[in-house]
Amino acid sequence: MKSSIEQCIEALEERILILEHGKTSPEALHDALARLGLTNVRYPSANVATLMDMLTDGIAPVTPEMVTAFLQIADGQRQLLYSMAGIVEDRADKIRELRESGEYEEPQEDGEDASEGGAKAKDAAPDAQTAAESADDAGGPSAPAGASDASKPSPKAPAPKAPQKGGSEISSIRVNTDKLDTLIDYIGKLMTQYAVIAQNPSLDSKAVAGMKDLEVVISNIKDEVEKIRLVPLKQIFTPMHRLVSSLSMKMGKKLRFEVVGDDLQLDKTIVEHINEPLVHLLRNAVDHGLEMPEERAKAGKEETALLRLSARRRGSKAFIIVEDDGRGIDPEKIRKKAVERGLLSDEEKLTPEEVYRFILKSGFSTAEKVTDVSGRGVGMDAVAHSIEDRLGGEISITSEFGSGSTFTLAIPLERSLSEGIVDALIVNLGTEVFVVPSQPVLEVYAVRPGDITTMPGGDETVDVRGELYPLFRLDRYFGLRMTTESDGAEQAVVIKVGRRRAAFLVDEVLRQQQVVVASFTIPVKDIYNVPILGYGMIGERDALVLDVESLMDHMHA
Repeated sequence: MKSSIEQCIEALEERILILEHGKTSPEALHDALARLGLTNVRYPSANVATLMDMLTDGIAPVTPEMVTAFLQIADGQRQLLYSMAGIVEDRADKIRELRESGEYEEPQEDGEDASEGGAKAKDAAPDAQTAAESADDAGGPSAPAGASDASKPSPKAPAPKAPQKGGSEISSIRVNTDKLDTLIDYIGKLMTQYAVIAQNPSLDSKAVAGMKDLEVVISNIKDEVEKIRLVPLKQIFTPMHRLVSSLSMKMGKKLRFEVVGDDLQLDKTIVEHINEPLVHLLRNAVDHGLEMPEERAKAGKEETALLRLSARRRGSKAFIIVEDDGRGIDPEKIRKKAVERGLLSDEEKLTPEEVYRFILKSGFSTAEKVTDVSGRGVGMDAVAHSIEDRLGGEISITSEFGSGSTFTLAIPLERSLSEGIVDALIVNLGTEVFVVPSQPVLEVYAVRPGDITTMPGGDETVDVRGELYPLFRLDRYFGLRMTTESDGAEQAVVIKVGRRRAAFLVDEVLRQQQVVVASFTIPVKDIYNVPILGYGMIGERDALVLDVESLMDHMHA
């Protein structure tokens, strides 16, 4: 059964892979869509129907992402047929076992003669009393009224048993993530109201103790909701098998794909943001990192290459690692390309790890022939943007030329700023109060005027214990006037986003607390180009929440 299913699905996948070869004929596309069952789907949305028409008419091209999606549909059909085949085989094996033991009774047909049924009932009569007693012992139905022992007192009803597995007990439910987000918002508002009440100086000692207990309860509720939002990496790791398989078949490469740690659970926001970077990394690993079988044989390697995707958690970070035993990265080749593009001078000395980071630049590629996946630089700028800018993580690249490469994504596990509740610093700048999310903050440092230096180009730097950081004048940007004390001491908030570091000055850091971040009801960021995420509810008032990522972009603009 399974071999028949596999033959059918493989034939379907071959039809789909034909679509990847560029010039796809309408007949081949129609055939693939029909075999997938997509031509029989009725789309309630006119926009979706139009998109499908544009695809089938040849107006919209077939992209690699579409082919990957088609292969995933085919894989879903394979799993469905496997499940159906497993059910049929399991039932057949069970029936065969019962027949061999003599315990199986053939089901009666609708047209069976009534007299035969009566004869069977008569044959079963001698065992009626035994069956009734067995039923009573098992808590089953008692004998019908009018039986010879009807005058006997009925046995005491047995205690109800715990629901068995497979019964009517509901062990899990599906909840829309929007409802969880709404619940997080309500918890945030509850925390805000708690902060307002807790700051009331008129509270007596009993009320203060009660408020502390309430804080623990609120914190526990928040932690439990955050646990509900966790999803296993298996959800995005499993489709990678099909992606790698289709690419290796297309390119004629032999590889063994290993996945480790796919049971690690992360917040759904993080999982959603790392899916696209992983697709880019695996595509480039298969296309550019791994050699052809004959090339590997000449180099003394096994013809079957190894590609491993692994995940693990260490402390407050998750590490997603993509490694291969391919040809590795040639630092000299990358260095020459960087010099050609003016990104590096001939005299400048860099470590191999620093040279590797040039492949994360937009459009940077060392591939001699450009295809939809060729070169480590294709799509690598998207990887850097998603991991370093959007998630505040880091990308490290190690390689040994001729032996393989390793890409490590280090992602902080703190919740995304868009999710409502964040740990933050409350700072005062002039007449305004700002909220600075704590995640990108490295430290707060007291700065003297002598620590600030103006560079020849006009940019300023601040010296923090011997290390120079680019300085951003937040007061000048917002048109505020700092109210620094007469001794000239200011406080610098040192921040880090990905590999970029900087500092900005404030009058005072008031405190650190959890803040509810709410977006504006109007598209402020679309109207005004300002580094503001939204407003934060901090108890006694609302304050603007700084978008540190946008702040960095303004500094480097």
